[in-house]
Amino acid sequence: QVQLVESGGGLVQAGGSLRLSCAASGRTLSSYSMAWFRQAPGAEREFVAVLSWRGGITYYSDSVEGRFTISRDIAKNTVYLQMNSLKPEDTAVYYCAADSALVGAGLRIGNAYDYWGQGTQVTVSS
Repeated sequence: QVQLVESGGGLVQAGGSLRLSCAASGRTLSSYSMAWFRQAPGAEREFVAVLSWRGGITYYSDSVEGRFTISRDIAKNTVYLQMNSLKPEDTAVYYCAADSALVGAGLRIGNAYDYWGQGTQVTVSS
């Protein structure tokens, strides 16, 4: 079992930055792919970024590519999402997810992940 707890959300003006954290317990993150998803009000959950356990390869959605960076600190068993140049359309609840078996295209599919955090709200004002 893996328990995930997100933190770092808040209210920020457009153009600002936030860093989200996802602290894991129960298993070491080195053998899990870690992803961030988000869900805005009235919208479906969407993929944001993932760090694959295979070689630490990262993938991003087109909407955040170049602005967001996913990283991990194995010693702290924590994954981060650095979000820069934030836009009002980035407003959503952000969720951390973990899975040990996903590869390739499966990494972008939320329903495929076994473990989820409770989410943290990010609000970007214009």
